[in-house]
Amino acid sequence: MRDFFADKRILVTGACGTVGRELVHQLLMHCQPAELIALDNNESELFFLEQRFSDYKQASFFLADVRDRDKLCRKMKGVDIVFHCAAFKHVILCERSPFEAVRTNIVGVQNIIYAACENNVERVIFTSSDKAVNPTNVMGTSKLMGERLMTAANANFKGEGLIFISTRFGNVLGSRGSVIPIFQQQIKKGGPLTLTERDMTRFIMSIEQAVELVINSAELARGGEVFVTKMPIIRIADLAMVMVEELAPIYGHKPEDIEVVGMGRKSGEKLYEELMSQEETRRAMELKKYFVVLPAFRGIYRNIDYDYPDILSSTVNRPYVSEEGPFMSKAELKLFLRENNLLQQRVEEHPAERYWPE
Repeated sequence: MRDFFADKRILVTGACGTVGRELVHQLLMHCQPAELIALDNNESELFFLEQRFSDYKQASFFLADVRDRDKLCRKMKGVDIVFHCAAFKHVILCERSPFEAVRTNIVGVQNIIYAACENNVERVIFTSSDKAVNPTNVMGTSKLMGERLMTAANANFKGEGLIFISTRFGNVLGSRGSVIPIFQQQIKKGGPLTLTERDMTRFIMSIEQAVELVINSAELARGGEVFVTKMPIIRIADLAMVMVEELAPIYGHKPEDIEVVGMGRKSGEKLYEELMSQEETRRAMELKKYFVVLPAFRGIYRNIDYDYPDILSSTVNRPYVSEEGPFMSKAELKLFLRENNLLQQRVEEHPAERYWPE
């Protein structure tokens, strides 16, 4: 499958984010692109990213913002494939400044679409979020609109070639701002370890696994669909207990001395996650590693055959939600954390405090 990207010219937005950075890494290490253009508006992180991949002469790194449509048009000249990862993703900050979320997560997507159409790009892959399903906050709503813009762009495109798709997945464990480095810092200090709610469940995946599936979905794409990655499910309380058992002795504490306290859910936060809604099941099919949600409105100017390898079922009867399990056991979760090196992070980069603004 990696041969699909060989000798292609690829552009990645949000290259300094957790997904974007790993995407740049995997594309350069395994896919042999003719050119890789990495865009981000974070000057310092972009500088360090360029230093990390300085041996790859086909890689170029540029300061750019997805709000700047003209800049995107210039950078997409000659590009074959676009991975659009740039977004505002923190729920509280988007709730506090909703128009900023609109400008980046909605207008930014439309700018990507415009630039891709102007430059005859072959395909555009938008990285979405579980929070786009039945959204309860600004961030989730903006990501849902991003998906709908991609699907509409595909339906309205005249001619052959260019296709737009979205790929949707849940929590990437160990990413910046995620719960693992926060728990780790709290355990290092001897507690307390702060949980939202003990019954909270989440889909999880390592960053390497998530990005590999994003890359794979780019080749599977037919146009306008949303790829929903199949993911393991955990109880957050189990994650907390496993981390205490694993890390407390390393930091000189007894696991039984680490207090676990509840904080309650923050505004707009769900007790469980949804990766595919009940409404979407009516137009979904199941593949080996994905569910595929087909567009509610098919293409206006072209007929698309949604035929994929490894189809397990052409119908889906149940929504894909984390509360229904099956859940990883503590032993399975412990093995997952070890195999993905999620307990060896530099905790100094993450604060231990968590708070919910009133």
